[in-house]
Amino acid sequence: MNAFENYQTYIDEAVDWTLGVLPNLITAVVIFIVGYWIIKLINKMVRRFFAKKDYEETLESFLQSFISIALKALLFVLVVTQLGVKTSSLVAIIGAAGLAIGLALQGSLANFAGGVLILIFKPFKVGDFISAQGIDGTVKEISIFNTKLSTFGNQIAILPNGQLSNGNIVNYNMESTRRDKIDVGIGYGSNIKEAKDILLKICADNPNINTEPAPEVYVGELGDSSVNLTLRFWANTDVFWPAHFYVIEQTKLRFDAAGIEIPFPQRVMHQPVKS
Repeated sequence: MNAFENYQTYIDEAVDWTLGVLPNLITAVVIFIVGYWIIKLINKMVRRFFAKKDYEETLESFLQSFISIALKALLFVLVVTQLGVKTSSLVAIIGAAGLAIGLALQGSLANFAGGVLILIFKPFKVGDFISAQGIDGTVKEISIFNTKLSTFGNQIAILPNGQLSNGNIVNYNMESTRRDKIDVGIGYGSNIKEAKDILLKICADNPNINTEPAPEVYVGELGDSSVNLTLRFWANTDVFWPAHFYVIEQTKLRFDAAGIEIPFPQRVMHQPVKS
């Protein structure tokens, strides 16, 4: 009889506990279902928002994932709190875990923050030719933690976004046009006006060189062994290098044809006189 009474007591206690927990459990389930539905609705609205904006695809994907995870974490806290877990204890655990993870991943977090800044402010985009951290190359990929450049030698340089976002960046493709500056020396006995006319004619003969602003040539320096002329011209960014190399080659060919000397260092070797 005593055993039966003990079992009955356990059953009564279990029923009382269940009845006490059941309202909170039902409320937690309702919060979870409604909250999950709201999160799906918000995610759908976020996708529509990004569809109307011209952000980088990497940034859009990251922000959508971040918003979804943050909302789910908030929902988890609400559900657990409803089940009776103290909010202060939960916040303390999450805070301690976040601090430990932050200390362990300082470099990664800096790269992460730098990646977000790059993707938001767009100092460069995929396909741009940039110079950064002592490396020149074409941007091949921008991710959250690093940026990949394809160098002249078709090598892949991976730059951490933390250093990249805090350093100097030269973007050669941000503007539609670029100005070139080419220095060429002629002999002191050569005709300066003729040399200047040849350089301007070279620019006029190349359709890749813009006529506005007009190319200009001036005497930049009277050197030790040459009169140094400076040629400046503008070209569209996508044809800048063909124009640059064309001018250099044609300068040598046309100066030679006109008899204009381009001085170069010379070394004279003297054979010792035998006594």
